[in-house]
Amino acid sequence: MDDIDTVYEKLEGIISREEFEAKVEEKIEEMHNLCDVQTAALLVAHNLGATDAGVETTKIADINESSSNVNFTGKAVSIFEPKEFSRDDGTTGRVGNIIVADETGSIRVTLWDDLADLLKTGDISTGKSYNISGYAKEGYSGIEVNIGRGGGISESEENVKANINLSGISDIKDGDSDVNVVGMVLDVSDVRTFQKRDGSQGRVRNITIGDETGKIRITLWDGRTELADKLENGDSVEIINGYARLNNYSQEVEIQVGNHSSLRKTDREVEFEEDYTPIADIIPGQPYSIKGAVSGMGDLKEFTRSNGSEGKVSNIYVSDETGRIRIALWDEKAELVDKVDIDTPIKIIDAFAKSGFNEEVELNAGGRSKVVVD
Repeated sequence: MDDIDTVYEKLEGIISREEFEAKVEEKIEEMHNLCDVQTAALLVAHNLGATDAGVETTKIADINESSSNVNFTGKAVSIFEPKEFSRDDGTTGRVGNIIVADETGSIRVTLWDDLADLLKTGDISTGKSYNISGYAKEGYSGIEVNIGRGGGISESEENVKANINLSGISDIKDGDSDVNVVGMVLDVSDVRTFQKRDGSQGRVRNITIGDETGKIRITLWDGRTELADKLENGDSVEIINGYARLNNYSQEVEIQVGNHSSLRKTDREVEFEEDYTPIADIIPGQPYSIKGAVSGMGDLKEFTRSNGSEGKVSNIYVSDETGRIRIALWDEKAELVDKVDIDTPIKIIDAFAKSGFNEEVELNAGGRSKVVVD
């Protein structure tokens, strides 16, 4: 093992040559023969604390595009299912991703081909610490580390404290990438299907989450819609590596969760309190939440939309100590008109304000809204 002589010179007195070589062989086997002897030796030296054994280690916060080859230790906090792709030469490749973190921050790590398979077999799992050797480059959502044949990943005995930089919901802006946020689930929608430009069928789903700074709508696409299957109102969830985008219809910033993002339950405690607006302060052009009592009701009407689908609408009036406003309830919500009486306490959440009949302000409670009858 001439390739490891230089590495072992830094370890004399710490471990015998025979023990060191045995650990190198174990490391190669642990990595399923996916790294060379030199890389395995460096990783073993790193585990043994030999900081001058040719292994220059760094913290995640210090990794940038000019870092080139990097060695660091981090805890896996999210794992993404590997995907296959076709190369220009006709061969099939595989690629998978994990998010790892240390006490200084988090970063995406990309594994290729045989290394990506380790994500399927369970050899790499969340909550464990790993020594990682790879090269840094600008990726899909910022700097990431790629591990190919020249790098490696192996489990570390170090108990890394993972620090994920979390955003407060009110601080999230249009265009933000690598958004990490924790919030309380306030609402989970059903999965909706749509036709993509290529003719295939897509799926989309929304959840709304809140924290002590505000609330925000989360959009889950295609396979990610299943992440919300077991969520219930009141659960705490953690979103890693989402991206923020302005919804042109509502003019509100939303978080998109696609193939490069993760969403999962967390034990973190999150505080949220709905912000209710006095009826007298409502102006057209934005969503509001109000609470009061039913002070008027209209009839439920059915109609046919221009696309041939059937719809329902009804109207109620809600009053609080500042005023009275008309609420248009659409589709399933329209049936509530038959379930409430005058003076029934009610909350209308995330209804959009517009100028209605005689230019009076009214609220529309559609698919994005929630109605709570106390």
